[in-house]
Amino acid sequence: MSANFDLADIKRRMQASIQSLRHELGGLRTGRASASLLEPINVIAYGSSMPLAQVATISVPEPRMLSVQVWDRGMVSAVEKAIRDSNLGLSPATEGQTLRIRIPELNEQRRKELVKVAHKYSEDARVAVRHIRRDGLDTLKKMLKDKAISEDDEKRHEAEVQKATDLAIVEVDQVLAGKEKEIMQV
Repeated sequence: MSANFDLADIKRRMQASIQSLRHELGGLRTGRASASLLEPINVIAYGSSMPLAQVATISVPEPRMLSVQVWDRGMVSAVEKAIRDSNLGLSPATEGQTLRIRIPELNEQRRKELVKVAHKYSEDARVAVRHIRRDGLDTLKKMLKDKAISEDDEKRHEAEVQKATDLAIVEVDQVLAGKEKEIMQV
């Protein structure tokens, strides 16, 4: 192994992208209310974008209902807009500083929408994995240019990075296929 090149770090970063995908897909609930459903939503608050959980408390009072208690009265409309614009197909009903969100039964159309959202999340994960691959390859090119490694070592490490990338992409596809199956199950 050469001086600065860390294949384990590249693999670790790729796994982190896959974990992030699993977390995002975990938020795509199949008809049951879950606080994690709203976790990926960001709200424009105080001039910056922040996670919904930093401006409100999310609870599940009933199996098919979410309650969002907004801490700052002035943020209620921003939180409501963020939830409506989230592509989750949710329509909050506002009562003071509390937003009540009924989770709709999953009909065929809704399932297809959720599958599209799942595909978007997995494409984002694939892009992240490819960015990590590019970073690794750029590091190798720089090391070769600086004469820190030989051309043979560079080629061997490039092949290792590509293999790690291919495995990560396969894992992303498997995670997506599992979620897709779960969503389409009636």
